[in-house]
Amino acid sequence: MLPYDSRYAFACDSRSRLTLRALKLYSVFPSSIPYDTGVCAARLNNFLKMTSPFRLLLIGDIVGKPGRHILRQSLPEIRRKYKVDFVVANAENSAGGSGITPEIYWELLDYGIDCITLGDHAFKRKEIFSILDDEPRIVRPGNCPPEAPGKTYTLLSSRSGVRVGVFSLLGRVFMNPVDCPVRAAQVINEEIRRTERSLKIILVDFHAEATSDKQLMGRHLDGRVSAVLGTHTHVATADEQVLPGGTAFQCDVGMTGPFESIIGRSIEKVMEAVRTSRPTVYDIARNDLRLCGTIVSVDPETGRALGIERICFKEG
Repeated sequence: MLPYDSRYAFACDSRSRLTLRALKLYSVFPSSIPYDTGVCAARLNNFLKMTSPFRLLLIGDIVGKPGRHILRQSLPEIRRKYKVDFVVANAENSAGGSGITPEIYWELLDYGIDCITLGDHAFKRKEIFSILDDEPRIVRPGNCPPEAPGKTYTLLSSRSGVRVGVFSLLGRVFMNPVDCPVRAAQVINEEIRRTERSLKIILVDFHAEATSDKQLMGRHLDGRVSAVLGTHTHVATADEQVLPGGTAFQCDVGMTGPFESIIGRSIEKVMEAVRTSRPTVYDIARNDLRLCGTIVSVDPETGRALGIERICFKEG
């Protein structure tokens, strides 16, 4: 897909030569170029690589084994269908609904995940601590105490070589106490810019409960990062937008796991706990598996978002 402000579109004839059509598409060619002028295929391919949006996908909270199953089943098709360049997934619920293990970390990477973010369950499994410290493709929330295991951000390359920065933060409204996410966002973003000055694309996973908390973060980082996308509630919101400064925003991208559930848990178990006040183990539900996430199209030259789209893939 070419950017929205282009001035010309191209079509290929049977001889693989390219015809310039006077549709509204890209300003790099002067308006004096006549209709039906032949353009070298190699030059056009280079042009398309230069101007095509870079497509980021953030996958919503992966819940247990069912979430991992639908991820494995759906991600290859999603990559192909939407031409996704880089995939980030929140995996803080991927191990039995709480935390992540080293085995699951490697499993998710094998499925095609490029980077993993975490939330308030980041440290539920002690065995993940060494992975958090040593592996570049996983980050813990950046406003946890400095002594916490893991990195506050990561800088990675996509399959095409485009560099991407990723960090996550925890909200404070209706959440456990943490350092100020607004200040942490500013500090981490500035550190990323100092570390790699040529970097254009930054994705922020804001793991928070309150929509007001998330909206505030979106406005705070508007124009400074490519996208601020929310996780944690397991319920996708319908407020996806590109903010005035060029930052894509959505309060929550949703859940990846069983939708015949109460945010991924057995309906019966949650109902029992609510009706009886008895301590109950919330089993992971199993039915109606879906992968929810959000794709952001980014101008790789500026880091500004060009568009944002919610997706939801059902099993089968």
